[in-house]
Amino acid sequence: MARKDFVSVTIVTYNSGRFIKRCLESVLDQQYEPKEIIIVDNGSTDGTIDILEQFEDRCHIVYNRDNIGFAAAQNQAIRLSSGAWILTLNPDVLLLPGFIDALVDAGGIDPLVGAACGKLLTIRSNFDLPEKPLVDSTGIYFTPMLRHLDRGSQEVDNGHYLNYEYVFGATAAAALYRRSMIEDVSLNGEFFDPDFFVYREDADVAWRAQLLGWRCVYTPQARGYHVRNVLPGNRRALPPEINMHSVKNRFLMRLKNMTADLYRRNWLSITLRDALVLGCCVLREHTSLKAFYYVLRNRRRVLEKRRAIMNRRRASDEYMASWFAYEPTSQPAPKPPARVMAHHKAMRG
Repeated sequence: MARKDFVSVTIVTYNSGRFIKRCLESVLDQQYEPKEIIIVDNGSTDGTIDILEQFEDRCHIVYNRDNIGFAAAQNQAIRLSSGAWILTLNPDVLLLPGFIDALVDAGGIDPLVGAACGKLLTIRSNFDLPEKPLVDSTGIYFTPMLRHLDRGSQEVDNGHYLNYEYVFGATAAAALYRRSMIEDVSLNGEFFDPDFFVYREDADVAWRAQLLGWRCVYTPQARGYHVRNVLPGNRRALPPEINMHSVKNRFLMRLKNMTADLYRRNWLSITLRDALVLGCCVLREHTSLKAFYYVLRNRRRVLEKRRAIMNRRRASDEYMASWFAYEPTSQPAPKPPARVMAHHKAMRG
């Protein structure tokens, strides 16, 4: 095989003691070389730090005093990294053999591929497998209501999603990003928007990358497991702070990335969804009302980011509109060369 590009694995932990040891072991077991592992802990208090200390000889670990949010901490890790590719990884993800190899090879099919993702399957919080194998994500897609969802989420894995495909974006739970893409789409030196704090920051990056002409590829050869805590329909089980960020980030993402043409095409669907979100906050989820205050208070900074994106936009209206549909949308992508496919098959045994 040809010499591989250097890969930096960046992980943000926050009270991740249940997961992080097995996550790191699965990364260290990856045969891909060369790679580095950078971990930023956001002030954990549950014993995570005790576990991380066991890996200090094999990983670069930074201990933040406070929780600065997933987005800002990932940016911190990315700044410390040196890889041509950055693999953002949640601590509740387990990688199967050959995961990194498969993503890097998929990213090499096209110089405009800025991100790559694989097939994540669900796993319970105790790391037990469900009775039936369920898909967690094969990339993200957007609906005309501006909801972003994971392709295949909670579907029984019956061997589908077997083709290489271009998808809208990758879930940052396990996403491989090209360094040159990160540098191209970053705003004020920030790849993930720190205003988001947590949740939807990967969808925001995907939307911005598409506007600036980058593509995301899905490969069925990269497989792993993910504990999914945030699913459509389980808002009442989530902390109020997470729900507030979800509402806030829906509107931040739109203000930054939505074009007039996309709004014109989908204004009714968008308006109906907005009315539902607002009504829910007014009548039931009062703690999320401060999301609207945040957006209003910071509107100048958000609009400055929008201007920076739109001034460099490369994608056409028709192309962007083609990605917003009620069913998951994808486009066929070429496979890596046959020798690479044979290598993946051998690695999986």
